[in-house]
Amino acid sequence: MVFKRLLGSLGVGGPTVDTVLDPGPVRPGGTLTGQVHLKGGDADFDIEHIGLELVARVEAEHEEGESEGAVVFERFTVGGGLRLAAGEERSVPFSVPLPWETPVTELYGQPLGVVLGVRTELSVAGAKDKGDLDPLAVGPLPAQEAILEALGQLGFGFTSADLEYGRIAGTGQQLPFYQEIEITPSPRYAHQVNEIEVTFLANPAGVEVVLEADKRGGLLSSGHDALTRFTVGHHDSRDWNAEVDGWIRRLTEHRATYGSHDAFGHGHAGHHHEGHHSGSGVGTAVAAGAAGLAVGVVGGMVAAEVVDEVGDFFEGEEEDGEESEEEGE
Repeated sequence: MVFKRLLGSLGVGGPTVDTVLDPGPVRPGGTLTGQVHLKGGDADFDIEHIGLELVARVEAEHEEGESEGAVVFERFTVGGGLRLAAGEERSVPFSVPLPWETPVTELYGQPLGVVLGVRTELSVAGAKDKGDLDPLAVGPLPAQEAILEALGQLGFGFTSADLEYGRIAGTGQQLPFYQEIEITPSPRYAHQVNEIEVTFLANPAGVEVVLEADKRGGLLSSGHDALTRFTVGHHDSRDWNAEVDGWIRRLTEHRATYGSHDAFGHGHAGHHHEGHHSGSGVGTAVAAGAAGLAVGVVGGMVAAEVVDEVGDFFEGEEEDGEESEEEGE
């Protein structure tokens, strides 16, 4: 999906920009490559600056409820200081590093409902214009994939993924938001928990894995949240099924509410994760088979929702990117 747009600040006859990302998903901490294609307008123009912004659709919870906005989480300068002649076509290649905490948007080629984009900004004749926005596909790191694979083989089901504005206290989190992957418990744990949320916080040394369980109440106790954390290396070789099962067992046996929402450091009163279900409404199902984890989108309507939501987000950003960014930030 590529959007072309006449630079609005220059009017008819100005240059156009078309950014094309190299095909295939990138990985967190990896390198994003592509080309910024420029086409000159009716006159010569000086291109002072070519920048890229990484944009995410993020949910924020606050006292008035929940809202969504676009958050810019990284910026790069990839070119500038060139004169573009009338009608001239020129391509500017780029190669930029993705932040390690960049959210995962797909698993085994299936979208998870998380929306990321790459927005191109040109500065021409003293005027800035956000002239192009393209969706960004990010696949999991090996350790992330191994853990999700193990969860699938253990009988857990994936329901949705979203991005939450805020920070998880006590972690090395760098971005102003984090990704939550929501899973339903396997039959073994269904009597103990309603839902488990998985967050990956990657860094150059490895991956922090944060697990939070919405625990069921009993006859003499109310339901509560439990949270635990683990750290793995990028290339650890483990019996992942046994390892992850041990994590879940430890999580469900927690008596202390370390995972109370104060630990998440949102700064919002009354924060509760149940509100997440009213977010995107886009669900993905992950089922375990003999050959491993098989990922599929639930029904054609959900697949259509994913496409529509992605399209709506990018079209909205094209029309009103500045306002959305300010709201998100």
